[in-house]
Amino acid sequence: MSESVRSYRAGYVTLVGAPNVGKSSLINALLREKVAAVSDKPQTTRNAVRCILTTDDYQIVIVDTPGIHKPKFALGEFMSGEIDAALESVDVVCFVAEAGQGLGEVGDEIYRRLEHIGTPLVLAVNKIDRLRDKEDFWRFLGPIQERIKPDAVVPVSALSGTNLDVLRDELASRLPEGGMIYPEDVLMDTTERFRAEEIIRERILDATEQEVPHSVAVVVEEFRSPDEYPELKRAEIRADIIVERPGQKGILIGAGGSKLKEIGSAARMEMERRFGYPVFLQLWVKVKPQWRKTQRDVERAGYRRG
Repeated sequence: MSESVRSYRAGYVTLVGAPNVGKSSLINALLREKVAAVSDKPQTTRNAVRCILTTDDYQIVIVDTPGIHKPKFALGEFMSGEIDAALESVDVVCFVAEAGQGLGEVGDEIYRRLEHIGTPLVLAVNKIDRLRDKEDFWRFLGPIQERIKPDAVVPVSALSGTNLDVLRDELASRLPEGGMIYPEDVLMDTTERFRAEEIIRERILDATEQEVPHSVAVVVEEFRSPDEYPELKRAEIRADIIVERPGQKGILIGAGGSKLKEIGSAARMEMERRFGYPVFLQLWVKVKPQWRKTQRDVERAGYRRG
């Protein structure tokens, strides 16, 4: 008797959670590859981004989303809209929470989206490596389970790799049967221009304190790669860094341009690693007062849907 053939599964999984619970770190750990921007600053993720995990048995298209928060400006409204759109027409929702930490002031926003979602829901409790008392896990978990009633709960650690295989299997088992959605060698459904913007912004977040991160945007104005222009031996990239105040511009440039050189050098090396060819990068810092507050300026900074 012939051995039964195991069916292939493929579909979309949206990751949601409060800011700084480690969603992007978890995606990088699941894919075993640095694809999502990571920082300890809130709102590192601003766009919903598709990352693809492919194995011999399944393909999970993971949609990374901004941290759920109460919007204050037009940029926050854009990010909230990205979350809502990512929750529509997906096969599984993975809610990522931080072990031992309550949901805080964004709890109501989270429950509003998840209580009656009607989609298979997996709760991934991240950062369990930080728990000193196991009882803290159950005290934290009880109130959340009562409200959202997840189909599965998986304690994980993106840092140590604990239970990542269990989480992969829990998500994959709830996907529909079908063939691959993306070619098996694709890791992200984004343009190189977008990746360049995210790499620069991540390097800015690494290099600055709380005075700058919320107010910064990066717009690549020119991107010429050897793939598109065979006569080039390296990519030529020019990007504007947008801030709201002159003081922030001064912080980013630094004494004698030292800070901007540090950011540019780190971003260029990361791009070369990701893109696979040499990069010539030019960065310019521009001040646009209160750009986060109006829809027009938010769209000009590159944050638009559709």
